[in-house]
Amino acid sequence: MHNRTDIRLKPAITINAGDYKRLAELALAAARLAVQSEALLLKLDRGHVVVDSDLENIVRMGSIVRYKTDTGDTRTITLVFPRDADISAGKVSVLTPIGTALLGLSAGQSATWTDHNSRKHELIVLSVGQAPPASSTHRGSDDPRHAILSGA
Repeated sequence: MHNRTDIRLKPAITINAGDYKRLAELALAAARLAVQSEALLLKLDRGHVVVDSDLENIVRMGSIVRYKTDTGDTRTITLVFPRDADISAGKVSVLTPIGTALLGLSAGQSATWTDHNSRKHELIVLSVGQAPPASSTHRGSDDPRHAILSGA
């Protein structure tokens, strides 16, 4: 019954098709990070996948997100792939618990996430900045993860 309540409280999310494919590949390739990989796959499974279009109000890869935590802290971060993460520059990996929690949300939506000390937290998205197209940060076909979902 506890799980049913948790699922019902999770917000609806939207993910663009380009990010969905790349994030699914990343989650499957990140087998050594089982907890983070599973959390990302579960999030993607809940997502409403849309064709890349006018998604500037939805948190996606490359989005600049301003959010407030349950501790009262307000932060602004950029959601990035793990290879681009740099916490000192405010670039948070989608494979972190907070990065996964933010994915697919829009301003006004809230989500819960569990930190590395197993404490639950809540955040609310205050604003989502313009994001560059997902293809602008893609490595291209030389990325070995490309073959995972494409069957190549």
